[in-house]
Amino acid sequence: MEIAVVDALEAAAVDAHAEAVLGRAERIDVVLNAIGLKHVQGKSFVEQSLHEFETPLIGYARAHFIIAKAASRAMVRQQSGVILALSTPGSVLPGPGFMGYGVACAALEAMTRHLAGELGSSGVRAVCLRVDAIPEALLRSHSREVFAEAAAAHGLTPESMLAAHAERATLLGRLPTLSQVAEAAAFFASERAAATTGAIVNLTCGSRVD
Repeated sequence: MEIAVVDALEAAAVDAHAEAVLGRAERIDVVLNAIGLKHVQGKSFVEQSLHEFETPLIGYARAHFIIAKAASRAMVRQQSGVILALSTPGSVLPGPGFMGYGVACAALEAMTRHLAGELGSSGVRAVCLRVDAIPEALLRSHSREVFAEAAAAHGLTPESMLAAHAERATLLGRLPTLSQVAEAAAFFASERAAATTGAIVNLTCGSRVD
C-alpha cells in the first residue's frame, strides 16, 4: 500500500498526483472523495456568519471538482472509471444548525448527477454514497470537533448525541459502520454495479427513506 499526502483543494497538487499515479499504474479506475473539512454545526442561521456558511460549501464542492477533473482525464481516455463521493442526509433534511454543510452535501449529490451526464458516454460512472453519522469516525476524524458544539447545546457528548439519534431517528436503531460504508463503496466501484450511475445510494440505516 502506498500513501501520498496531497492537498485536495489545490488543483495543481491533485493533477500532479494523478499524473504520478498514471506514470506507475498507467490508468485510474476509481477515485473516492472522502475528505473532511472542519466546519460549524449547531449554530442557528441567524447566528451563523457568511464565512461559516460558505466554508463547507466551497471546500467540498471545490475538492470534488478538482478530484473528478484530474481523474476523468485518464478515465475518458481509457473509456472506463468510477467517481465516488460521500454525502449525508443533511442534503435533503430541513433543520437548524447545519445549513452550510447541508447545502454542501446537496451540491455533491448534484455534481454526481451532472458528472454522470457529462461522462457517461465515455464509459465513466459517478455514484454518491449518502451516509448518516458514523460513530467510529469520532475516534479518527474531524467529526468530533464538528459535533461537539451541537451536542453541547443539548447537554450531551458527541457519543451520546449519536446514540440518541440512532435510537430516535433510524429505522434500524443503529448507525452505519465504517466497514459497511467501505463494502458499499467497493461494490459500487466494481463491475457488479456496472448498471449504476448518477445514483445517490442510501446508507442511512433508515434515518432517510427514499
